[in-house]
Amino acid sequence: MKITLNPSHNVYRRNKTILQMLHIDGWLLLGILLLLAASTLLVYSASGGEVEVVTRHLMRIGFAFALMLLFAQIPPNILYVFTPWLFGAGIVMLIGVLLFGDIGKGAQRWLELGPIRFQPSELMKLVLPMTVAWLFAHSNFPPSYKRLGAGAALIALTAGLIVVQPDLGTSILIAMSGLFVLFFAGLPWKIIFGSILSVVASLPVVWHLMHDYQKQRVLTFLDPESDPLGSGYHIIQSKIAIGSGGVEGKGFMGSTQAHLEFLPESTTDFIFSVLSEEFGLVGVILLLAMYVFVIARGLYIASQAQDNFTRLIASSMMMTLFVYAFVNIGMVSGLLPVVGLPLPLISYGGSALVTLMISFGILMSIHTHKKMLAK
Repeated sequence: MKITLNPSHNVYRRNKTILQMLHIDGWLLLGILLLLAASTLLVYSASGGEVEVVTRHLMRIGFAFALMLLFAQIPPNILYVFTPWLFGAGIVMLIGVLLFGDIGKGAQRWLELGPIRFQPSELMKLVLPMTVAWLFAHSNFPPSYKRLGAGAALIALTAGLIVVQPDLGTSILIAMSGLFVLFFAGLPWKIIFGSILSVVASLPVVWHLMHDYQKQRVLTFLDPESDPLGSGYHIIQSKIAIGSGGVEGKGFMGSTQAHLEFLPESTTDFIFSVLSEEFGLVGVILLLAMYVFVIARGLYIASQAQDNFTRLIASSMMMTLFVYAFVNIGMVSGLLPVVGLPLPLISYGGSALVTLMISFGILMSIHTHKKMLAK
């Protein structure tokens, strides 16, 4: 009896081989592409259909995608070797920012190296959790208090250099990326609860040390209607956009808040408001489902990692992605203070997108190189 193979099955096997050759995880790639497709549509709508803005956005996506492919080819053991050197370079650049960095929007956060202008703090979003994971790579779990203290010192050093720029929001989020590594490494609960109590007790001191604009953000969060035409304007307009979308939304390109320029930063920090107004609750649920899919896949990769270094990196990166999405959505919904944080993989911009795509490349490298070693 002659057996005929299913052509579609052959195509699937051939595509699967191509993905393996490129060290790409197909499921993670699918989730990323869905989010980037949604990002392109929302940036087009929020910008009022400006082709130039969308073109620049697509060029940035292409560049970030190329970096993801590049980092997917780098075996995790190579990353392990270079991690302390990357951390040292990052600390030097953060010190360089304080000494001769460029000032923009009242903060000194940028370095210029020839034609390239960038924020070293974006680099540390990746390097800090990698460095803390490197510290625990050959440690027994739970680790010793000495090793935990060393990890905490690395986190404090990095966050401290960023907070004096000043950039309190970024410093807190970067610190959390390192703290996630400590948590997954087996940080004792008594230390966790003790740290929380210490933070709460130190709030009066922190308030005294905060800059005026940072205090104003907190006050605006507590009562945005106290200054509806000033500091509370952004969040009020954002909540109007979210509420007016209802269940099904106003339809694509139907965001009056963005197109009539009531909503500030509609393509970046407040792009979630545009999504809510145009696609309503249905669109919000679909976006959250895409995030859950990507994060769940990343945590699965972490659970399958073959050593402490890669397991801690992968889990920390996914939890950091969750926090970034949570903070942005909470911020534009009036549930958290405004911190100027873009919605990951959705907002228009280059630095945050590049950092995220590199992290996905590292995740794919962890997963695919593990499969190669297992053969």
